[in-house]
Amino acid sequence: MRDGSNDVPNDVSDNPDQHGSPPGTFPFSAVVGSDDLALALVLTAVSPEVGGVLVRGEKGTAKSTMVRGLAAVLPRQQVVAGCRFGCAPGDGAGCPDGPHDPDAEAGTRAARLVELPIGATEDRVVGSLDLERALGRGETAYQPGLLAAANRGILYVDEVNLLHDHLVDLLLDAAAMGRNTVERDGVSVSHAARIVLVGTMNPEEGELRPQLLDRFGLTVEVAAPREPALRAEVVRRRLAFDAAPGAFAARFEDDQEALRERIADARSRVGAVVLTDQVLTKIATVCAAFEVDGLRADIVTARAAVAHAAWSGRTVVTVADVRAAARLALPHRRRRNPFDSPGLDEDLLDELLGDDEPDPEPEPDPDPGDGGEPEPGGDEPARDDGEARPSTSPEPARTDGQESPREPQPQRAEVEPGPSESGAPAASAVSAADEPYRAKLLRAKGIGQGDPGRRSVALTSTGRRVGSTNSHTGPVHLPATIRAAAARGTTGDRSGRLRVLPGDLRRSVLQGRESNLVLLCVDASGSMAARKRMEAVKSAVLSLLLDAYQRRDKVGLVTFRGSGAELTLPPTGSVDIAARRLRDLPHGGRTPLAEGLGTAYDTLRVERLRDPNRRALLVVVTDGRATTGPDALGRAARVATQLRHEGVESVVLDCESGRFRMGLAARLAEHLGAEHLPVGELAASAIVGAAHASRERAA
Repeated sequence: MRDGSNDVPNDVSDNPDQHGSPPGTFPFSAVVGSDDLALALVLTAVSPEVGGVLVRGEKGTAKSTMVRGLAAVLPRQQVVAGCRFGCAPGDGAGCPDGPHDPDAEAGTRAARLVELPIGATEDRVVGSLDLERALGRGETAYQPGLLAAANRGILYVDEVNLLHDHLVDLLLDAAAMGRNTVERDGVSVSHAARIVLVGTMNPEEGELRPQLLDRFGLTVEVAAPREPALRAEVVRRRLAFDAAPGAFAARFEDDQEALRERIADARSRVGAVVLTDQVLTKIATVCAAFEVDGLRADIVTARAAVAHAAWSGRTVVTVADVRAAARLALPHRRRRNPFDSPGLDEDLLDELLGDDEPDPEPEPDPDPGDGGEPEPGGDEPARDDGEARPSTSPEPARTDGQESPREPQPQRAEVEPGPSESGAPAASAVSAADEPYRAKLLRAKGIGQGDPGRRSVALTSTGRRVGSTNSHTGPVHLPATIRAAAARGTTGDRSGRLRVLPGDLRRSVLQGRESNLVLLCVDASGSMAARKRMEAVKSAVLSLLLDAYQRRDKVGLVTFRGSGAELTLPPTGSVDIAARRLRDLPHGGRTPLAEGLGTAYDTLRVERLRDPNRRALLVVVTDGRATTGPDALGRAARVATQLRHEGVESVVLDCESGRFRMGLAARLAEHLGAEHLPVGELAASAIVGAAHASRERAA
């Protein structure tokens, strides 16, 4: 993908812009079953100040298709010829390529869609020093990045949850302020970056931090429709498009043009829409009732309601506009902690807002001051009557059974299993977890080269500079570059000036933190439950999951009980899913420790092939007992020794309790070559308390 040409043609209809809607794009108006997503994208196109859209959904739900199709229905733009930042005529104040002559030649172009690759560096996003001019001519010049290319257009980030946090912060700051400021490598530049930021993600691959979720203006949950007729229509249209893209696009050209005109009309009128104090109070009431943090939710809801009114052809914001805006602006802001799912109680929303039009029943209107006229007929995209839609309703996020890890589930009845050593099968039970806590930092030894994160020491793309290299990636190491040029000598001319050649270029080696694969191997046998220890075990594992979430790790979950082991959760970036699986984990039966370690070994071997640079940390949560099969302890010791020989970093979280202890977990840690950590010492507060007690005794 290129950043865009310095030359802007007078008309790009015969010369498609690389960042516009490429030929063969599925028409936006031809997508079915995604009403909420279409509405969210349209609202942020009408008013970019809304703050962009985050699209959450499983794979194969047309997320990328709709985003790419949006660019084709945005109005064409006038652009100053030769401006690298896409300034409109008369709007070049503060442009690095300006000031522009008011009479300068202007051309038109389609609205740009710039896609941000997952592997993009900070230099590529915000721009950097133009190395060709710096090394060749000794000039300090700025090379625009993707934010400059996306100015006045759409910046699309697929799999935004896999993008490094500091890049997401940069994008959201630029989208919020409308400008990009670069202060690095001797470059000081600020330019316009009025972008519509759209991110898509699959929650199964990991979540965004709540702080970043809040920065997106709107969010939409999408899912595949369940009605056979609707699913058949989706497939029918996709097959027709694949067979003849041109003919299929022609079928919807009238709809596309009508949508394009309507967006342009709404843009022209959005500034004249009136938001009354009464409706603004309604917005504040709704946001307060849903207990969202801060005031960003109120501001975004108000802006989205104004955009919805303009899109619906109204000049005054009504309760219907507030309802439509709240359904898109509030769900992701209701997360109270990392394990809460986004969601919105629409019944409560309707109760807070009241009716938007007179009730057909002869009952008094509870709030007659907020009454409004019915929606214009045929205005389907603006329709929002509170009915659940099969493909985009956020309701599934509220009904997945997920609760906060700080809210135990007292309703669960615990069945005490029989002794695991007996021959009779033991009954299964499900225990609630105690409140999680801040866990001690567990990290891999040595220096890795994995993806940036917050756990183990590694050479990454961010961090402190520890050296230089002559590779082709990474930020420029100017002192090392100058030293390399000086070692080669001067040019030999009369000036005696040092000439820096491309071969002298050196890049910085940065040391920071990496994310790891944290594989939890949890003993769920009867020996863990006989002494009421499963609650503490689940609390400890939830604490480790919370720590992994904050450090941007991948997690996996292996459980063993009865006669075998199970990979309960394959390694994933979604710590939320791991927490849900853990809460529903039953316990009881014998202790197949060797089988659990064997399953962990197989899982780590496969993951090492998939991602060789991501180091793994195996956390075995057990009391060390083994009671399944012949020579249970011996087989477990042999598998543990094999894991140690494979170089697997391990920690044994010892759950044994009571006055008389067998020390089996400590013996297992010796076979693994692992750190041995009693479960009571996992909490960081316990370590701090022990240190305080030691100092008091010394005093």
